[in-house]
Amino acid sequence: MSCGLRLPPPVLDAYEWQDRALCRDAEVEVFFDFEGVRGRNLEAREEAAKAICRRCPVLQECLTHAMSAEDYGVWGGMTARERRDERNRRLLGSAAVS
Repeated sequence: MSCGLRLPPPVLDAYEWQDRALCRDAEVEVFFDFEGVRGRNLEAREEAAKAICRRCPVLQECLTHAMSAEDYGVWGGMTARERRDERNRRLLGSAAVS
């Protein structure tokens, strides 16, 4: 019996795009700050991660995922701070429309 509800896809299917991500072959430290890096060193690390993201075939899928689920690291070509700012901008924009 079908009541018209559609279940979400299995988790592995929903994230198969990660298998094609360029970051799979990069050091995790490029994308995540484990050593309290700050200032110019942080900017350089984030730019190195973003350079990988810019060439990635799944950039948009990654960014879509990151905007809804990731609070740390560089995902989808954006830092955690940039994603937080974008989320806030979208919230303010949707509040203004209401």
